[in-house]
Amino acid sequence: MSKLIKVSDYKPLLSVQQNELAIKLIKDFFQDNLATGLRLHRTTGPLFVLKGTGINDDLSGKERAVNFPIKDMGDVRAEVVHSLAKWKRLTLAEQNIRPGFGIYTDMNAIRADEELDNLHSLYVDQWDWERVILPEERNLAFLKKIVKRIYSAMLRTEFTVCERYTQIEPCLKDDIFFIHAEELRRLYPNHTPKEREALITKAKGSVFIIGIGCNLGDGSPHDLRAPDYDDYSTIGENGLPGLNGDLLVWDDIIGQPMELSSMGIRVDKEALLCQLRESGNEDRLELYFHKKLIGGELPLSIGGGIGQSRLCMLFLHKAHIGEVQASIWPEEMRQECASMGIRLI
Repeated sequence: MSKLIKVSDYKPLLSVQQNELAIKLIKDFFQDNLATGLRLHRTTGPLFVLKGTGINDDLSGKERAVNFPIKDMGDVRAEVVHSLAKWKRLTLAEQNIRPGFGIYTDMNAIRADEELDNLHSLYVDQWDWERVILPEERNLAFLKKIVKRIYSAMLRTEFTVCERYTQIEPCLKDDIFFIHAEELRRLYPNHTPKEREALITKAKGSVFIIGIGCNLGDGSPHDLRAPDYDDYSTIGENGLPGLNGDLLVWDDIIGQPMELSSMGIRVDKEALLCQLRESGNEDRLELYFHKKLIGGELPLSIGGGIGQSRLCMLFLHKAHIGEVQASIWPEEMRQECASMGIRLI
């Protein structure tokens, strides 16, 4: 049975109509600010890609992609995307985007293996973005600069929402706290990675955890990452591996951290070869995307995804992601939510 975080004394702050108008406000305002802050232009992204090309994001490597045969192409199979991490880099090359500029797109995905709860849905909607960088920008200082720009766009969006709907109070901290996953492990050595996330995010409010995917001092990663998009192996200025990370904020409504974004500097040829070798996935070198990267046909880049529904859920003080997006939920969960005053769309 899916896990539901129960809340007490919950009451939505907006009417049904206000809720829909506020969702549009957040999405319109934030994406304009994101595009301006990172110098991105909107591009049209796919809902599905061909299976066997290496273009789809395989997340942690365990999730099954929804797929179907294409009748007019001899029943070759297509996969509904999990995210557009690799597709965006191919698009940067195709559009010949120069360094310092990039693209963003509305990414809609189906993740059939997701464990459903207040934060996780079968339907995933996010802003997927990617920007071309120079070799000298493949470092932690540049990563942090980009994270701060994204966080500034979130702060401006929250201010706009609170100005429009005065019953809503701001929840974001003014600044974001950076910490490497290994530093976090040393800080809380007797806790699991998820417990560490909760402890540091509750203490700091807004946190960016660096080095997601690399092995820590205890021999295990903080969390899993596919080996062929984020660079989690290159040593940074802090002497620790990883040029990527997750942005989390504390959500008082559900009493848990909420991951708003996963992002990072992408693998170059050396990092790709290293990560594929260490993860036992060297067979991927025969795939379309990987051949392009190894052959020097793709630009260096930084990119990530930012959850649209999660951002709306946070700013509108919702207890369940189903209050801001339409999806499918177990009937038992719908009944439990109704008993707590949570209206699922």
